[in-house]
Amino acid sequence: MTRLSKLISGTMTWGEWGKNLSSSQMISLIEQVYDAGINTFDHADIYGGYTTEETFGNAFKNCGIKRENLFFISKCGIQYKCEKRPLKVKHYDYRKEYIIESVENSLRFLHTDYLDVILLHRPSPLMDIDEILEAITLLSKQGKIKHFGVSNFTPVQMELIQKEIPIEWNQMECSLTNSEAMFDGTLDKMQASNIQAMAWNPLGSYFKESNEQNTRLKKALSELCEKYKTSENNLLIAWLLNHPSNIHPVIGTTQIDRIKELQKSVAINLSLEDWFYLLEISRGHKVA
Repeated sequence: MTRLSKLISGTMTWGEWGKNLSSSQMISLIEQVYDAGINTFDHADIYGGYTTEETFGNAFKNCGIKRENLFFISKCGIQYKCEKRPLKVKHYDYRKEYIIESVENSLRFLHTDYLDVILLHRPSPLMDIDEILEAITLLSKQGKIKHFGVSNFTPVQMELIQKEIPIEWNQMECSLTNSEAMFDGTLDKMQASNIQAMAWNPLGSYFKESNEQNTRLKKALSELCEKYKTSENNLLIAWLLNHPSNIHPVIGTTQIDRIKELQKSVAINLSLEDWFYLLEISRGHKVA
C-alpha cells in the first residue's frame, strides 16, 4: 500500500473556495506536489460547495501519476447549505445511506475505485454508532475504503466510536498557536489507542493575525531561524513534526515554491529546550 507522506496536500482552496484553479493548473499542481515528495491529498465532499473533488478528479484522470502511487483522503457527514444543496440549514448527517452515498460520490468524482482514508468530518450530537458501523463495514467489505477515521473529535467522542469501530486516524486542528490538543487529552488518547494524527491549519494564526502571542513568537522564531538556517514556516511545521504522536500536517498552500520549502521542515530536529522555548513563548507562561 502507498505510504502516507509526512506532509499532506490539502485541497480545500484549490477550487471555488480559493484559487479556482483551471483543470490544466490542477494537473500541473498535482504533478509538481508529487514530484516534491508529497503523495497524499486531503479532500472533503463539501469543498467548493461539493465541486472541488470533481474538478480535482478530472485533473487527476489526465495527469501522469498512477493511482497506486497516491493516497486519497476524504471526509463526509456535513450537509452544507450552498448552491448545489439549497438546504434549510447546515447540519450533520451520519445515516448509513448518506455515508454510503457520500463515499460513492467521492469515488466517482475522484475517478478512483477506493479511498485510502474516509473521515467523519465533525461529530454530531445525533450520531447513531450502529448506523455508522453498518456503513463503514459494508464499504470496507466492498473495498471502497481502506482505512477509517474521524476529524475534530474529542477523546470522549473517539471512545464512543471505538466501542464499535476501530479508529485509525483523527484529523484535528493543531499548531504552535493552538496547541490545546496536546493538553486536553486528545493526542494522549490517540497515542494510547494507536490512532494516527493529522493536523489541519498547522501554521495556526501566525501569518493571519496581529496579536500579542504572534508578536512574542516573531522574536523567538527569528532567533531560531538563524540557528537552524531555515524559515518561520518550516519552524512552525517542524515544531509539530517533533511531537511523538507522529503528526502529519495538512498544508493548504497552492504555491509550489512554498510546498517545496515546507518539505524541508521534515529534516529539522528541534532540540528539547528549543521545542519548549517555543511552547513557552506561544502560551505566554512556563510549563507547570
